[in-house]
Amino acid sequence: MNDRHIDDRPDEGYTPTTTHAQWGAGNPRLRITRDDERTEFALSDDVVRVGSAEGNELRLPDTDPVHATITHDDRDEYVLTMHGEGETNASLGVDATHVDEDSETLRTGAHFTAGPWTLVFARDEFADHGRPYGGRKGGEYSDQPLQPPRPDYDEGEER
Repeated sequence: MNDRHIDDRPDEGYTPTTTHAQWGAGNPRLRITRDDERTEFALSDDVVRVGSAEGNELRLPDTDPVHATITHDDRDEYVLTMHGEGETNASLGVDATHVDEDSETLRTGAHFTAGPWTLVFARDEFADHGRPYGGRKGGEYSDQPLQPPRPDYDEGEER
């Protein structure tokens, strides 16, 4: 271990930039657990209904017919909307993010429950649009440089 500080970054090698990536990049998925059961579900559709009803993209027994919906929105974010009872790790309905009081933008590690199931969102870091510049590289608070605006995903980006 050395005494390297944030301003002692090397001039060579990988340098994180923005968190903008190709539309749907980063292998967005849900890690699903219940007792000893473990599985992953790829979020490949723009709308994924989670619940016990036939026709849902993700069917889970012992949940409401449509317990939750995950929508891939026009900002290339994955947004959870809870319809049934369950716990989330975030304060739903934060005004700065969503008008709907039952919704949250999912980031890697965000989790929620549906009946006896626990679902955890994961997306590769380069495409998880949370902090710009790959995290704290750019500093914090007033020292955080602004990243360029999001690409216009309707203008030529693959959807």
